[in-house]
Amino acid sequence: MRQKLFSMFAVLALATTAGPASAQQVGEVGVDWLGNDIIVEAVKDPKVEGVTCHVSYFDRGVIDRLQKGNWFEDPSDTAISCQQTGPIKIGDIDLDEGGEEIFKQGISLIWKEQVVNRIYDKANDTLIYLAHSRQVQDGSAKMSMTTVPLFGQEVVWEKGKPQ
Repeated sequence: MRQKLFSMFAVLALATTAGPASAQQVGEVGVDWLGNDIIVEAVKDPKVEGVTCHVSYFDRGVIDRLQKGNWFEDPSDTAISCQQTGPIKIGDIDLDEGGEEIFKQGISLIWKEQVVNRIYDKANDTLIYLAHSRQVQDGSAKMSMTTVPLFGQEVVWEKGKPQ
């Protein structure tokens, strides 16, 4: 019985540590007297060393939530900028058209998430980072995009550069 419990906890621990990157808050700017803020977070791509994305989003204050209702949700607006912050080493990334989710966090109680996807543009040798919100219904068209060109850079591909 103990062996099964230990195995179950080990699997759970691995499942919770693998996956999208986590964010580190690096800035917070107050925008009004209602307690609304713009939060800036740094997100390192978990499969591309040497690339850091800075994501900003609106965080509603308590007074604003009380005044306008919709207590459990922040706006879908988000901005992103990604840059090379060190030598680039690309791991086993998803190369298909839909790319790969590298970061997500909830921006409502249960149904809405802020997401960052990475897409590799092989023809232009560029990494594209797309920030958007994902909702169960009534998806938002609000998005932001940035690119990290690889042309002319000394890039190490873990599995060799795609041909």
